[in-house]
Amino acid sequence: MPNATTPEQARLQARQALDRRGQTVLAFAELHSLNPSTVYAVLSGQNKGRRGDAHKAAVLLGIKDGEITN
Repeated sequence: MPNATTPEQARLQARQALDRRGQTVLAFAELHSLNPSTVYAVLSGQNKGRRGDAHKAAVLLGIKDGEITN
């Protein structure tokens, strides 16, 4: 089933989830071995998270449905 939220809503919800956990973007990035700039770009909508680490970040943040294969 496709994600029913708009990308903007999904990004907002991802940020709110980080806030609820008291987790910074930097801490999230380090925990998942991601570049913090990539995570910030996905959260801001500058990067759509279609490939590579941006895809991984978007899936882990819950912004998009997908598989992480590595």
